Order: sequence, then C-alpha cells, then structure tokens
Amino acid sequence: MATTSPSDAPKPTPSSLSGSDIDAPGGRPVIALAGNPNSGKTSVFNALTGLRRKVGNYPGITVDRVEGDLLLSDGRKARLVDLPGCYSLLPRGEDERLARGVLLGLDPRLPEPSAVIAVLDASNLERNLYFATQLLDMRVPLVVALNMTDVAEERGVPVDAAALEAALGVPVVPVSGRTGANAHALREALTRAAAPGRLWSLSADGETALDTLVQAIRAEGVLPERIVEAEAVRLLFHGTDASAYGGIVGTVQAQLDDAGVDRLALEAECRYLFCRDVARKARNDKDPQGPSRSERVDRLLTHRILGPIVFLGVMATMFLAVFAGADEAMGAVEAATGWLQGLVTEHLGEGMLRDLLVDGVIAGVGNVLIFLPQICILFLFLAVLEDLGYMARAAFLIDRLMRGVGLSGKAFVPLMSSFACAIPGIMSARTIESRRDRLVTILVAPLMSCSARLPVYVLLIGAFIPAGMQSLTMLSMYLLSIVAALGVAFVLRRTLFKGEESPFILELPPYRRPIVKTVIRTVTGKGWVFVREAGTIILAISVLLWFLAYFPKDDSLSAEAAQRIEAGEDETVVADWEASAQLEQSYVGRLGHAIEPVIAPLGHDWKTGVGLIASFAAREVLVSTLGVIHSVGEADEESVSLRERMRAETKPDGSPVHTPLTSISLMVFFVLACQCMSTLAVVKRETNSWRWPIFMLVYMTVLAYVASLVVYQGGLALGFGP
Repeated sequence: MATTSPSDAPKPTPSSLSGSDIDAPGGRPVIALAGNPNSGKTSVFNALTGLRRKVGNYPGITVDRVEGDLLLSDGRKARLVDLPGCYSLLPRGEDERLARGVLLGLDPRLPEPSAVIAVLDASNLERNLYFATQLLDMRVPLVVALNMTDVAEERGVPVDAAALEAALGVPVVPVSGRTGANAHALREALTRAAAPGRLWSLSADGETALDTLVQAIRAEGVLPERIVEAEAVRLLFHGTDASAYGGIVGTVQAQLDDAGVDRLALEAECRYLFCRDVARKARNDKDPQGPSRSERVDRLLTHRILGPIVFLGVMATMFLAVFAGADEAMGAVEAATGWLQGLVTEHLGEGMLRDLLVDGVIAGVGNVLIFLPQICILFLFLAVLEDLGYMARAAFLIDRLMRGVGLSGKAFVPLMSSFACAIPGIMSARTIESRRDRLVTILVAPLMSCSARLPVYVLLIGAFIPAGMQSLTMLSMYLLSIVAALGVAFVLRRTLFKGEESPFILELPPYRRPIVKTVIRTVTGKGWVFVREAGTIILAISVLLWFLAYFPKDDSLSAEAAQRIEAGEDETVVADWEASAQLEQSYVGRLGHAIEPVIAPLGHDWKTGVGLIASFAAREVLVSTLGVIHSVGEADEESVSLRERMRAETKPDGSPVHTPLTSISLMVFFVLACQCMSTLAVVKRETNSWRWPIFMLVYMTVLAYVASLVVYQGGLALGFGP
C-alpha cells in the first residue's frame, strides 16, 4: 500500500509534571492508567499505589474508574485513575465510553489528565500497540509501561525497550505488575512524558481527505487543538453524521467511497502496518516460535467436543458448591440468629421493644447474613477461575447458545448461579461489559428458581400432588423458570433494550497461577459490599414488615387468651390461636383481606394473600406464615399438622380451599414473581437506581399473575377444579 507522511505530522512535545499549569484543583495532577484487558494494567496500578485492586481476565470486568494516590518522583501526590480495559477508544460499551471521556477531559468528576500511562503487554506487543496508536493520536502526554517482559522472554521474543522508545517517541519503562519491579522508574518517567501525536500514515487519498477534515474542524474553533486530528480520524472512518462541520464529513467520506476505498479497512490496515513495523524493530525482527503453553492447553479446553464437557463439569462443581456447600454455614447463621433472639427474649420482658429487637432487627440482620455463605463461595470460584484464565474460555464456549436469546456468553454464570440465589448471580453480572446485556441479565436472573423457593414447592407438592406426579411437578417448576428467563431475555433484548448486539471481542489470556491474597481480598470485598450497601436496605424493609405484622395491637386478644387458658384449654393451642388472630387483624392481615378479590381468580384466599405479603421478606417465609395463620405455630415444609390443616380447610360452600390446581397455581406464581426484598435491594445497588428494581418488581408480578391466572382458570375450564 502506498503511503505518505501526514501533512501536519506533529513533533514530540515533552510535558513535565512539575508545572503548575497542569495541576488539578487542590494541587494534585491526574494521571490516567490505560491499556488492553489482560495487559496487567491493574497489577501496575497496585504496584504504583500499594492498593489491591482485583485483576480480571476479560474486557468489561472493570466498568468504573478506580483511583489511588501516586507518589511522584518529586515527592508530590497525584491521583492515579485506573480506567477500564479497552481494545479501542471508539465507544461501543460503558467501559470504552468511560475511558474515552476521562482521556478527553469530558468526565465532569475529573480534570483533564496531566499524563497517561499506557500499559503494553510485551508478549502481545503488536495487538497492544493498536490501542497505543489511538492514545498517541490524542496528543496526550504519554509514558509506556512495558509489562510481562518475562512472558515475552519465555516465548523467545524479548522486547528492546530502548528501540520501542525510539520508535514511539515516548518514554518506555519495563515493569512487572506482579512484583512491582521498576515502579520507581515509571514514576520518574512521568516527568518526561511526551505527546508526539499521530505516527501512522494513510494512503495518499486518505491523507488528503483527513487533511481537509482537520482544517474544517480547526476553523470551527470548538475543540482543543490537541484532539483535532484524533477527532478528524474518528469522523472520517467512523462518523455517522454526514452533515457535521458544514457537510465536510459527508463530502470527504464520499470522496473515499467514490475512489473505491474501504474506509474501515483502510484505517485498520494502516494502523496495523505501523504497529507491525514498530513491533519488529522492538523485537529485533523476531516472531514467536511455536504455540505457547496456554495455546496447547486451549486445544483441549476450547475443543468443540471436549471443551463443553470440561465446561459442564466445572460449572456443575461450582453450582453444587454454591447450592449445597453453603448449607452448614447458612445453618450456622440461622442458629446464631435463633440463639441471639432467644437471649434477648430471655433477658427482656414482654413488650414492643423485645418484639422489635427479636422479630425486626435481629431477624433483619439474619436475612442479610444468611446470603453471605453463598455469595462468598460463588465469588471464591469466580475469582480462582478468573485468575486461572478459564472464565474467558467459558464465555467463549457458551456465547453461541446465549446469543440465540440476545445475551452474551458471560451471562451464563450469573443465570446459573441464580439457581442457588439470585443475589450472588446478580452481583456476578458485573463481568458483562455491555450495559444492555448486563441489565437484561440482572432483570431475568430472579426468574431462575432459587433455593428459597424450594420449601414452598416441598410443602405444596407433598400436601396436594399425587405421589406419582411429585417428581415431574418439581422438575416442571425448574424448567418453567429456565424457559421464562430465556423468553423474557429474548423479548427485552428486542423491545426495551433493542439495539445492535455488542461485538463479542474476547481475548484468551495466558493461564496463570491464582494469587491467594488477591482471591481472599476479592471474596471479602464482595461480601462486605453486599453487607454494607444491600444489607442496609434489607434491614430497613425487615423492620417495616415487622411493623406491618405487629400493629395495630389488639389487647383484647391477650385477655381472651388468658381466659381460655384459665378455662383449661391447652396453652400451646391458645398461643397459636392468639398469634393467628393477631396476624389477621394486623396491617398485613388487613392487606391480605384487601387483596383477596385480586387473587381469588388465581384460586387463593386472604390467608394465602397474607403469606404472599409476608414472603416479601424472604420467599421461604410463606411456609412459616401459613403455619401461623392456620394456628399450627412454627411450621416448616415438612410439617404434617400444617399439611393436614390446609387439606381440611373448606369454603362456606363446603368445597376445599386448597386443591392440586390451586397449589400448582401458587407454585407458578412463586416461580415467576419477585417475592424477595433482598433481590430488589441488590438490583438497586448494582444499577444505582430504583428505576430497574421497580420495573423488575412490576413486570415479574404481572407475568406471575397472568401465568397463574391462565393455569387456574384453564384448569377449571378443563375440569380439574374441586
């Protein structure tokens, strides 16, 4: 391809961090850290700041900027901003949009960066240089941190930092993100940061078109001079508004199109031609010889037959660990909660304060902590698999299947994890870089039938479904949840979240040994974030639900209970009656009566309505609430007395209240409804808005109601009623 030098090729311009003109407000300059995913960028951030930011193994795992204090060579402190890993500064997702905004000085939370540290993976130099050329185009003061030089040496292609520095015109410092070696030299190099501008060349036609566009933008006088050429490159090759700058954009694009030039291919070819030339000089014309160790392992793990088998085995192990491995720890949390409730009951006299502490505050804290074992086990697996490098392979294997419903392969782990509990599943959706895909995954994750629904299934199936149909009914509930989740994802992706599917750009990183300290910090960090941010909302709603179930207090019930005990009635029976009567006349009971006309078409009475309201604290609370409202005291899903009482309950006309059809209707409702305040709290935390949890609550409730209505009324029409 014939090329010419750029018509206004900029000269390298050094930029010292000692000048007050580039200081951020408060006297602290801002340094941005940028690079491809898996370039070791976050490890370099840790080495420079002493912090312990989690390292990810595919793009989008960091979807927000992270800051730390950087001690400069002159003793001053700077703000080091770790940007999301990006392959390009053409914003296709939240990660690239955020990175571009910070680098261009468009982020209102930060001043324009005084310098940028570009982290390049020495073992994948040519690919990393592509992103570096985009940084150079912006004429931002730049320093290159050459990471993973040891990996490049192992592959027989060591990189000459001096040769790379000469080719790029910016300081190049070999570093080790894992050990922190040469971090001091990188700090010192910031005083020599340079901004040479665009170094790669276009064809003659391309340079002419670009020069025309540069002059038009410059004449407009709106953009800072340093980014004029970078903006011209973006508009020429990727601009969609042909009328911009008086129609010059459309004119120059049309000129190239008429000349038979493929604009997208032209830019990529010219950038890579430059990158290839620079990489050869830096490697002394050496190229990697033979497949690496990671590539040899990938022949097995990404094999079209063996790969999925290994993947299913890994996922099954993780699923069983989250589902069953947390049982003992969750039991310990329940036991500790019960012990503390008993201790308070023993040492405080009867009254509202004791009931508030026991049934409101302590129960609310228990509702928070009960999820911690599952969350910690899930993120332990994810952290280890990410550090190993396997999560990228898992996303690659499952991507084609998930694309069928409009999701990416990275949505598989959040959805599968939601079988145990939607909360860790929703939290793990952070690894999805596309905002659309991430939100859709979050919104459908609660449809997966979590373990909290299981006690409801066991109670209703055991009480009302014939023995020969019980296993099939249980399986049907889980299959319904899967079909509903995938179906809703399909609809959302083509309506509310309609848009072009984000390209699945995925790098398969080299396999590495997990760092134990990093894994531990990741698990504890995720757990603490849940307790601190979601836990406060869960606790508040728990206290609110206690208030609704406790008030108004009817003292006449206690007096009547005392009289019945004096008359010789069994104290346990009387206590159960009093609790049931108190619950019925409470605000929750009144709400149950109020919604009875709404849920009657589903086959349910006010007692089930009370259970549905109370179960918002946690789905499994439905069982214990039904025990109270049916005057059998504390009950679980295996309670014989509760099953018998529900079977015996009749309507005024003598027909049974609960039947196999009403049970299936209720289970279908529970499969599809969002009966979980903890899930809503986590969605609010993950989306930073009440808009999406409210939307999720509404759409799931409507979906559950319609499905339950179809099941019950359809069953009656087919003659399956009482």
